[in-house]
Amino acid sequence: MTRKDALKLFEDKKVRTVWDGEQEKWYVSIVDVIAALTDSPNPQVYWRVLKKRLLAEGNQTVTNCNGLKMEAPDGKMRLTDIADIEQLFRLIQSIPSPKAEPFKLNLLIFSQQ
Repeated sequence: MTRKDALKLFEDKKVRTVWDGEQEKWYVSIVDVIAALTDSPNPQVYWRVLKKRLLAEGNQTVTNCNGLKMEAPDGKMRLTDIADIEQLFRLIQSIPSPKAEPFKLNLLIFSQQ
């Protein structure tokens, strides 16, 4: 994977992204998106619960999410679940948030750059 890491902001939240030059796709940290949409004090736990619920429902989007090492807030490279833009749009539909529509609009603009 030839990659280019980038950090995007949504409101005041940082969202880690990676460009995969071979696949020609952007990948986004799911936990960062959850943090931006929910203001959850623990987005990792929110994601674990959501992922478990979606898997139980047979949601294929969760099955197709991969892990990738990304720089964590402490500066270390840590494995985090990522989704491409299409997968992310599907996941956002499962997160009740008034920020979902503005986030999807920003995501659409970002993905076309």
